[in-house]
Amino acid sequence: MANDPSPSSKLIGIVDDDPLFRETLAGNLGDAGYEVEAWNCGEDFLAGLEAGIRLDLVLLDWKMPGLNGIEVLRRMRATHMELPAIFLTVLSDQIFEEAALLGGAVDFIEKSRSFTILERRVRLILNRSAPLAADGDDPLRAGELTLDLESRRAYWRGQLVELTLGEFAMVHALAAKAGRDLSYRELYDAGRGKGFHAGAGDDGYRTNVRAAVKRIREKFKTLDPDFEQIGNYPGFGYVWLVSHDTAD
Repeated sequence: MANDPSPSSKLIGIVDDDPLFRETLAGNLGDAGYEVEAWNCGEDFLAGLEAGIRLDLVLLDWKMPGLNGIEVLRRMRATHMELPAIFLTVLSDQIFEEAALLGGAVDFIEKSRSFTILERRVRLILNRSAPLAADGDDPLRAGELTLDLESRRAYWRGQLVELTLGEFAMVHALAAKAGRDLSYRELYDAGRGKGFHAGAGDDGYRTNVRAAVKRIREKFKTLDPDFEQIGNYPGFGYVWLVSHDTAD
């Protein structure tokens, strides 16, 4: 796509204690044109960040000796570091995916998936991290919501809402069409990119979107217990309400 970032201009980090997997993945990414830095443990990776290394994206293993991947991510987010993180793991249960996304990861991919799928997701996430040039520099406003499209930051009544990139993309999709119903499929595509497979049949992506919307609502309600702007269209999807009346 014309807006895809140039791989040669992007530096990707790999944090994984499996030397064969780490070296194979680094080689594949290098062959695809990316610059790569790799670490065998979370402690060394965090030390590298503290020393000033600037990455565009990091690929994190979950199960590692010492600091595991989710703890590494928590420490990054605790310092307000917004480096996009993708979990690459053998853990396939939905509970791990939900924990990763709640912790601030932008994606969760099983190690058994092909490199072609991984590289496609990497491109989409790097592209999503770039400014939304088509929308211009002006923020998008929908009632009490303000979306800064340059920085991918969301504000509710002037307060920052701590959304992941995928969650921001879903809120952006809803707010840009405030008052209009968006289907589960449209919201899934907004958050993950078109064409991704999310389990068997319709229930795969519907379950994913429902979990994401639940997280988004909770983040808004943390700031405003009366938040009621995301309405549900049963069996179809969700809508950003233009008034404080919600759908059942």
